[in-house]
Amino acid sequence: MTELPVLDGADQRVLGSLLEKQTTVPASYPLTGNALRAACNQTSSREPVVDFDEQTVERTARSLKDRGLLRIVWADTGRRTLKYHQILDERLGLDPDERALLTVLLLRGPQSPGELRSRTERLHAFADRGEVEECLRRMAGRPQPLVRELERRPGQQDRRWEHLLGPGPEESGRAVEGAVDRDVVIAGGADARDAKVRASYDAVATSYADHLVDELRDLPFETWLLDRVLAHAAGQPVVEVGSGPGHVTAYLGSGGADATGIDLSPAMVAEARRRFPGRTFEVGDLRQLSRPAMSAGWAAVLAWYSLIHLAASELPDAIAALARPLSPGGWLVIGMHAGGEVRRLEEWFGHHVDLDFVLHEPAFVVGVVESAGLVDVEWYVRGPLTARGETTRRLYVVGRKLA
Repeated sequence: MTELPVLDGADQRVLGSLLEKQTTVPASYPLTGNALRAACNQTSSREPVVDFDEQTVERTARSLKDRGLLRIVWADTGRRTLKYHQILDERLGLDPDERALLTVLLLRGPQSPGELRSRTERLHAFADRGEVEECLRRMAGRPQPLVRELERRPGQQDRRWEHLLGPGPEESGRAVEGAVDRDVVIAGGADARDAKVRASYDAVATSYADHLVDELRDLPFETWLLDRVLAHAAGQPVVEVGSGPGHVTAYLGSGGADATGIDLSPAMVAEARRRFPGRTFEVGDLRQLSRPAMSAGWAAVLAWYSLIHLAASELPDAIAALARPLSPGGWLVIGMHAGGEVRRLEEWFGHHVDLDFVLHEPAFVVGVVESAGLVDVEWYVRGPLTARGETTRRLYVVGRKLA
């Protein structure tokens, strides 16, 4: 290769989509024109979102073919249908890790190493942020660099990287929002973060319980969702991970479920046991959830605002760990804050705390749930109830384990 190809926005979206789908859905690759158009126009994992028509996709694909970046082939079975296959990775001589990073950069524009690690989860398994940065430096150190590091801008927590195959998307509000590094919360290590979370919730346990233990009476949507969980469980074992003062677990138990609450904070567990005697509450880590002692699996696992301190790169493993001990047909139910920021809290209910709240976009969370193998995924976003002092949108996701 004598020089890098120069790709406009449509070129980047078509090639990025083909690179992505070649790895994530190999059984249906190469892509038909309709499938390629749908991949380009996805509303998740794309920045900016586009609405290409059939002619735009076909015209772009033929231009890329003429430049030796794409092949148009015939389907080898069934009806004779044209399909599209990218060869950009061959042209550039990409290693698997380089291929994964370039794919996400083509689809979403400039991003930080932490974002790139979480967003390449299904494309390549980077062990940590350091591996991402090493790969980026290797790509930047080529005779013809593929990427470059950008200067940090006001409001950004980390430097971002961009590809050098053509102009990036215009900086929009959405793109700036996407620049938040949701892995910054584990910059000092996950164990250190866990220790801060445990100590903070231990400190506020009594005040937190006093404030929230009766909150469900003012939350009609949440009680509707919990009543659906009760109907689905039909008296079978359910568990709430991150049960806090125990009121959600107690609500499920009062509705007839065999309900257990698990929390990382010993003080929170003590509060729950004191306020709801006769219910089962245990100290434990949601990432090590096991099956109930007298059953093959949980009829429902609720992560009710228990994932809100995890980095983006930790969510896939955490959600997979919660889905694993579900019984066939069991539900995973997730509640969390929705948004594009990391919020820092140092004082809460009159106590000193050291907490970071990570807000995730709905499309990202839904994608992680689907990647964990759950089906019939449904999700809801409600606005903040300002009368209760809420300042964030709330996201609820429900997924079912295959029977």
